[in-house]
Amino acid sequence: MNDLKFALRQLRKSPAFTAIAIITLALGIGLNTAIFSLINDLFLRGLPFRQPSRVLHVFSHARDQRVDFPLSAPRFMHFRDGQTIFDGFAGENGLAATVTGVGDPFQVPIFKTTANYFDVLGVPVIRGRTFLAQEEEGADVAVVTERFWKSRLGGDPNVIGRGLTLDGVSHTIVGVIPTLPVSWTGPNADIWTTKPFVIPGFSHERMMRGTAFLRAVGRLKRGISVMQARAALQLLENSYRAQYPEKIDAKSTTVIKTLPEDVTENLRPGFATLLAAVTFVLLIACSNVANLLLVRFTGRRREISLRMALGAPRASVLRLFVFESVLISLLAGIFGAVLAWQFVPVVPRLAANFLPIEQGSATAISFPVLGFTIALSLLTGLLMGLYPALQSSRGDIVDALKEGGRGTSGSVHQQRFRKVLVGAQVALSVTLLAGASLLIASFVRLSRQDPGFRFENLWTCFTVLPEAQY
Repeated sequence: MNDLKFALRQLRKSPAFTAIAIITLALGIGLNTAIFSLINDLFLRGLPFRQPSRVLHVFSHARDQRVDFPLSAPRFMHFRDGQTIFDGFAGENGLAATVTGVGDPFQVPIFKTTANYFDVLGVPVIRGRTFLAQEEEGADVAVVTERFWKSRLGGDPNVIGRGLTLDGVSHTIVGVIPTLPVSWTGPNADIWTTKPFVIPGFSHERMMRGTAFLRAVGRLKRGISVMQARAALQLLENSYRAQYPEKIDAKSTTVIKTLPEDVTENLRPGFATLLAAVTFVLLIACSNVANLLLVRFTGRRREISLRMALGAPRASVLRLFVFESVLISLLAGIFGAVLAWQFVPVVPRLAANFLPIEQGSATAISFPVLGFTIALSLLTGLLMGLYPALQSSRGDIVDALKEGGRGTSGSVHQQRFRKVLVGAQVALSVTLLAGASLLIASFVRLSRQDPGFRFENLWTCFTVLPEAQY
């Protein structure tokens, strides 16, 4: 505690140095904390389903293309009836509908699912139940999210059994489920119904030709690996191709991805680039502060030598000076956490069109993020202060005492280390500037591309006509 108090007094004696070091480090730690918070929400925390890594999303690739397409109804049925690797195989058909009878009419995406869809995903039920097997083909029933129940239905305790009109057809609400993440459903997804094999405007015969429209998911049985599932689905694909050569999708190949992989794979390269960039910023900040500490500790060689001449062990002297750097990094970590807390909620608003995080759902004040910030601050402070303290505590005690209050430029090793730090800062800065320049140049070029039509004063809109009337 005495060493800690002494370190605090020393920092208070040098307010300019302390402020510059804390601000420099706070910027690096804050940016890293903010990006880590988003990575935690997107990649590490996982989807709110039961064992999401055991759930596979099954796609099809048309011929030699690499675009992920849904499954057709005949392909889905063939896989569902012939598979032995899943505990359940379910499908979902995404559409849009106009909701009436709940205030002003409004349009929302709705999803028509097989009866076992929520069981396969492992979604719990807050009120009521999910769909029954006998309701899949003909019942007009609906499951809504907790968000819809509270915002649109006023948290009605008698919501089970209440009517909900979709495109002019009354549906009975049978269950309330938690609000699912936008990374899986897309924004504003609140309503699920049955009749998954119904496409507005398509006859049953036309649908069975092989049109792709079903998002298919399967939960692996215990003991079945993803590789085994891929091999089993390859056999089913071959049998489908042999049995239904006339179907549109007969020559399509089957692709599977785990839910976490499917939801985040398009974002991983971008976030890896961001993480690398902010890591460079942190390294630049660390080298800058380490250089300041080296100069600061070198100027206190007489104090260090006097302590050692009076019998202080070298370890206690090192601890005394390392405490200063750790205190600086901890204070910077606090300010960095505040900076991240302010910055993280802004990102989903700025990138709402392509970032699968709902506004208000991402926050920097979570235990993993706080733990990351604290660990990053302690590690940064330890690494920054240890080497300068080691270098400053070396050397001849008598020479240091003779120097008195005169300034010193440090030993050859210290000067060499400072040059290395400066060179590293320049190299990292040039790399960051080059990357930023390339990104800005690419953005400018993209914004100047000719779209092929005149877009001045042009607006686009989207509307859904009621299925029962049109």
